[in-house]
Amino acid sequence: MAEAADINHIALIGNFLPRKCGLATFTTDIYTAMRGRFPDLAVDVYAMDDHPGRYAYPPEVTAAIPQDDLSSYIATARSIETSGAEAIWVQHEYGIYGGPAGEYLLALLDRTSLPVIVTLHTILEKPNADERRVMEGLLRRASRIIVMADRGADILQRVYGANPRQLVMIPHGVPDRDVVEPDTLKSKFGWEGHKVVLTFGLLAPNKGIETIIDALPMVIERHPNLLYAVLGATHPNLVAHEGEAYRDRLKALAEQRGVAANMQFIDAFVDHDDLIEYLQAADIYATPYTNPAQITSGTLSYAIGVGKAVVSTPYAHATEILADGHGVLVDFRDSAAFAREIDRLLSSDRDRTRLSARAYARGRTMIWPRLAEAAIAQIRQAVAAKPLRLAKTVAPRPLIPDIAAVERMSDSTGMLQHSIYSIPDRRHGYCIDDNARALMLMSAIDDLDPIQRDKWTTIYASFVQYAWNPDARRFRNFMNFDRTWCEDVGSEDSNGRTLWALGVTARDARDRKHRDWATVMFDLTASMAFELGSPRAQGFAMLGAAAMLEARPRHVLSLQIIERFADGLMELLAETRRPEWQWFEIVLAYDNARLPQAMIRAGQALEREDLVRCGLSTLDWIVGKQTSPEGRFRAVGTESFGRAYGDPLLFDQQPLEAQATVDACVAAYDATGDQRWVDEAMRAYGWFLGQNDLDMPLASSDDGGCFDGLMPTGLNRNQGAESILALQLAGCAISGVSKRGESVAGPSRAVA
Repeated sequence: MAEAADINHIALIGNFLPRKCGLATFTTDIYTAMRGRFPDLAVDVYAMDDHPGRYAYPPEVTAAIPQDDLSSYIATARSIETSGAEAIWVQHEYGIYGGPAGEYLLALLDRTSLPVIVTLHTILEKPNADERRVMEGLLRRASRIIVMADRGADILQRVYGANPRQLVMIPHGVPDRDVVEPDTLKSKFGWEGHKVVLTFGLLAPNKGIETIIDALPMVIERHPNLLYAVLGATHPNLVAHEGEAYRDRLKALAEQRGVAANMQFIDAFVDHDDLIEYLQAADIYATPYTNPAQITSGTLSYAIGVGKAVVSTPYAHATEILADGHGVLVDFRDSAAFAREIDRLLSSDRDRTRLSARAYARGRTMIWPRLAEAAIAQIRQAVAAKPLRLAKTVAPRPLIPDIAAVERMSDSTGMLQHSIYSIPDRRHGYCIDDNARALMLMSAIDDLDPIQRDKWTTIYASFVQYAWNPDARRFRNFMNFDRTWCEDVGSEDSNGRTLWALGVTARDARDRKHRDWATVMFDLTASMAFELGSPRAQGFAMLGAAAMLEARPRHVLSLQIIERFADGLMELLAETRRPEWQWFEIVLAYDNARLPQAMIRAGQALEREDLVRCGLSTLDWIVGKQTSPEGRFRAVGTESFGRAYGDPLLFDQQPLEAQATVDACVAAYDATGDQRWVDEAMRAYGWFLGQNDLDMPLASSDDGGCFDGLMPTGLNRNQGAESILALQLAGCAISGVSKRGESVAGPSRAVA
């Protein structure tokens, strides 16, 4: 029994029979070849579906992916990721995947951590912007790119800058059949007494059938028994656009040339075995295609595989497969040349038989089992090259807070939102969320030059102040780079977070002028909190109010905010909780740990043990959900958001979640003195430093930067404001809990 060299399970994505197209036939043949050559290999087929519900897929199809439903691509990524598959093999063709130029496929691939192998069925030498973007995305994501002609590899390197070490040429597979004398099969198709020239494939203008029709009068003059058979249904896209008008035009042209009696149009999508017999019954196979750049032709490959004498135009695939006397090439649209070469082969049985033998010899190197072996070798290499997880990592020491990256992202207006790698991206401007976080950071860092602290505190405070819209009694959120606002009212969460920053600044700012300003701004704006309906916005406002109560004990407005929202969150929890679901909402979202943190801080402020207990129990639950089987912190990925009562998914993991968990665990430690919560805070902080699902640090120790998240394929290497601030604020929280007298010792953790 053949072994797949330690590869036990793969996922295969492409079209699949009974969908009627060449790619469906190819993918089905791949599946059959892989299972035949490697019987122990599990192959999960994910079939692209252009008309959901139309096709009765066989049991071999694990699932269908509706072409234009992006959510299905994402769900499929989840399924593949948890299926046990070791690699993904994609059959890529433009037009079968959804989104501009098929970009939905990238959404799927970017949400899996598995090695990807892509077979390209079309490679465009002059792509439009979308086509180029998608192809470059595939090149970035794929471990191996399989082309079926050397010309394809040349285009990929020359046009797209592909790495030649990534590329491999594996010819199109062909069936393993014996050479058959055509006359023994002609009676099956009513071709007795005829010399048959065959063209096969979905009917479309680029097939060049007109060229052969124009050549027929010259050939029929010498071979009146000639029959030109055009086998294949009209391409579905063409049928949808104009019905059978193109087929009718070809028939009309045949009548006009006086060759209709020597032609047969077979309007059918034939199955595999019938196709082979049609090919074997023909004397000559003709491919008059008009596109010089055509990289792949399955029909040409099949004709070579059964040993047909071929006359073809010199498109890319034909020039390679028919090189060195394995077929005959004539110029595009050259009817006279087609007539001459078809006449020559029909006039000489010896020439035709010799050409057939050479074609058959070439076909032996392309049979499906050889393709399966070549493909599994590439898959094996891709899997072997996947970085192995470290069996054990030593907990790194916390980083010293460093605002170099914060300053890099800031200017005289405030902190910019996004970056491309480490370079600020001015196109996206600013937002109050990041400036509110930056304002809190200026109070949190102990060892900061007073001049720096004063400068940046003033800038971030000025942004917050300018964002207040007194007419709407809301803070604006997004600002363009030219300092124009994008809206009159920001989101509820951004308003709640701004109140939080004001409360923290009123309590913690190192200069009285900033504390006084924050107190006045809080008093001016905080009453709008009562109109906030989002649980997180309410939680943020509660944290700001709790901080304000430490700065101004018995602050009436703050007490009202905490009392109302704490009781509201208790009611939410009572409504949504289940034995297995101890949470305030039926879904998980971002910044989850802020809700338990708010309840703990509210309980401390109001001296209510019921609120503290609620915060601790829900924090314990969310911490459990954020723990990987290896015991590491696993941030709730953005793909998890909005799934009712659904367990969290792995990716995309973002720094905001780790910071929120650090802060909530520090709050739990402050409320209980339980060392367990320091351990949990350190575990969440370790996520920044490499103790995560990919064993990859997100923190940049040289300037305090932080990458934007963990993707299945590695780091999101952009460094936006939110990520940088999450790292810095988490580091301040860890340093703070250490300075309060708790040293965390042992081989698995350390606090600076």
